[in-house]
Amino acid sequence: MQQKGMAMKVGFIGLGTMGKNAAANIRRKGFQMAVYDIRPEAVAPLVAMGATRGESPADVLVLCDVVVTMVFGPKEVAEVLRGPQGFLSVPCADKIWIDMTTSSPFLMRELAAEFEAKGGKAVDAPVTGSVDAAIRGDMPMFVGGSDAVIEQVRPVIEAMGQLRKVGGYGNGYVAKLVNNQLWKIHAAAIGEAMVTAKLAGLDPLVWWEVMKGGAADSFVLSHDVPSIFAGHYDPSFPIALCLKDLGLIKELMDKVGTTATLTEATHERFREAGRRYGTAAGEMTVCRVIEDDAGIDLRVAGDWQKPWEVKPAS
Repeated sequence: MQQKGMAMKVGFIGLGTMGKNAAANIRRKGFQMAVYDIRPEAVAPLVAMGATRGESPADVLVLCDVVVTMVFGPKEVAEVLRGPQGFLSVPCADKIWIDMTTSSPFLMRELAAEFEAKGGKAVDAPVTGSVDAAIRGDMPMFVGGSDAVIEQVRPVIEAMGQLRKVGGYGNGYVAKLVNNQLWKIHAAAIGEAMVTAKLAGLDPLVWWEVMKGGAADSFVLSHDVPSIFAGHYDPSFPIALCLKDLGLIKELMDKVGTTATLTEATHERFREAGRRYGTAAGEMTVCRVIEDDAGIDLRVAGDWQKPWEVKPAS
């Protein structure tokens, strides 16, 4: 690839809640862009920012030097590569593919090998954080691949967030899955702790304030408890995605032969939340299961910031 830095033309495929904001941050940094999503209406805001509308994944790859993908899961990213209008249907030489999907490291290493066999280069960069980090452009990204290729695309990655190297290609997916494993376990446990504290006489807001900064603190506790107080449970990350991620975590644990007792209990709690409230309900609805079983709620009056309503960084 001859072009460097801002001269690179960047493609983005997958303009969902996180993807549309990550793509917008790339465009704000001045990169030329082409974008594609299976939903035509999702493309319009990026086109309004000056991006080119791609007609297919293959079209975006042909138009660009670097293409970022951020789709639902393994099935969808495989279609982007192997589908009739996928990357592998057109020349891949000197193209760089950055995948940000939460996916299977086993499948993704296969797909990367197929892409590289046609002359391309691959980097995996799944993200952590929440939609507000995607909007601000400071979301942490678990980045795997060769140092040389990562350095080529560093400006693109840093337009979206914080680059955290984790080793060779595929390690980004592993880091993301075990990250989400701890996240989901803690999310489920928070509901039990909060309900127990309230039933024992401790005010939920007081509980939250004194937990922060102590041994029980975490991103989930600090960032996500306000969505329980507000009662919306953060629909920007639905239970459907939690269940997808937990299935991938279980697959990883089965393949490496790890005991999964806590993870399986957490998975069942999220399944129960999905059965009761629907899989479009917000991720922290997993705590509502405990609230409803106890016959209480954890609502706290206040002007709680909705993560999806923060403003982009200037």
